[in-house]
Amino acid sequence: MVSIWQVLAVIVAVLDPVQALLNIFMKKKKKLPPGPKGFPIIGNLHMVLGKNLHQALHHIAKKHGPIMSMQFGLVPVIIASSPHAAELFLKKHDIAFASRPYNAAGQYIAYDHRDIVFGKYGPHWRNMRKLCTIKLLSNIKINSFRSMRKQELGIFVNSLKQAASNHIEVDLSAELASLSANMSCLMVLGKKYMEEEFDERGFKNIMEETVVIAASRNIGEFFPFLSVFDLHGIIARMKELAKIFDDFFEKVIDEHVQSKDQKKAKDIIY
Repeated sequence: MVSIWQVLAVIVAVLDPVQALLNIFMKKKKKLPPGPKGFPIIGNLHMVLGKNLHQALHHIAKKHGPIMSMQFGLVPVIIASSPHAAELFLKKHDIAFASRPYNAAGQYIAYDHRDIVFGKYGPHWRNMRKLCTIKLLSNIKINSFRSMRKQELGIFVNSLKQAASNHIEVDLSAELASLSANMSCLMVLGKKYMEEEFDERGFKNIMEETVVIAASRNIGEFFPFLSVFDLHGIIARMKELAKIFDDFFEKVIDEHVQSKDQKKAKDIIY
């Protein structure tokens, strides 16, 4: 796999003369918050390539303030790192910053940014939020699954009692994750799916891989002209995951269509 440092070195060598010419001809500059000075082309990307991004940004914010501007490759970024600054972005001026920038995970896994997480702010996103608030996640709808949640919780507690009586060690994190997944499947899909029913690698492994891939640094997002090369193979893995989700959702839809009891509200889909 190509090292990110090798990629950055090639980018700087090729595009540094172009950046120099742009700096000569560009007379007007946007008014931006203070921030650390970066290198040509890569900007401040070298400052955030460590394992702990939040700690790196915290140290930079100590010097440049709670609202600062940085340049990640060709992408300008404004960073808010205090409660007051976050309130300005997320509450006072939330409409101005409600949209989402382009993200490869949003394109390939979230159906070209059509879900509520990656979707851009606009009529479609507002309709999705309204649907979730009024129909899917209303108090009446959630309370209709109360008995099911109580039953699943009882099964979970009994399994812990059984393990304790047999002196068996239990991974509570894994068990709680399984409990949450089971409840979610019952509420949304109407039944619990076995690990192998989702994919041969199992539901848990696929979801973990999806989270990791979606959060992975993709050099193509900082330098869009490189995205076509997929240097780290991230796009290929996203497409593979998208195919797995497509097949599973098709299966769920077919099961609901073929059900003989569609009039009864068994889950959120009905």
